[in-house]
Amino acid sequence: MSQHTAPLVVVMGVSGSGKTTVGQLLARHLGVPYAEGDDFHPASNVAKLRAGHPLDDEDRRPWLEEVARWLADHADSGGVVTCSALKRRYRARLASAASRVFFLHLDGSPELIAARITARRGHFMPPELLRTQFADFEALGEDEAGAAVPIDGTPQETAALAHAAVTST
Repeated sequence: MSQHTAPLVVVMGVSGSGKTTVGQLLARHLGVPYAEGDDFHPASNVAKLRAGHPLDDEDRRPWLEEVARWLADHADSGGVVTCSALKRRYRARLASAASRVFFLHLDGSPELIAARITARRGHFMPPELLRTQFADFEALGEDEAGAAVPIDGTPQETAALAHAAVTST
């Protein structure tokens, strides 16, 4: 990433991987705006998830369009947005919104993430749906701009790894 260009980052991963915490820390370190991807979900998606039903591609379409719009709006200023971006075609849609979108995958074991999501309170994503997210997940391809960082450290350690990944490109 050029020192004169503010990065445009999608912090991605399954629910419970730490996207919000790491995304906020990363945005602060980079000095760019932050957006919580969950805030872009229509009410119907939140209701479906709260009821314990996984989202399908059609459910995700308007949400991805809103995240893509945010990326396009921040193409010049840079920014960090969270979005599970589980499938390659979702990332392709987001990457098409602006040049230089960087995908930062927060990578952890199903056991670690299940423990985190079970301990979390006040989120609409029930722990029972975690396995559907792992089943849907497609790893970053070599041709996709991005990096995976492990989440087994503290949030600050993970954010430091994320910062290094984003600024080393």
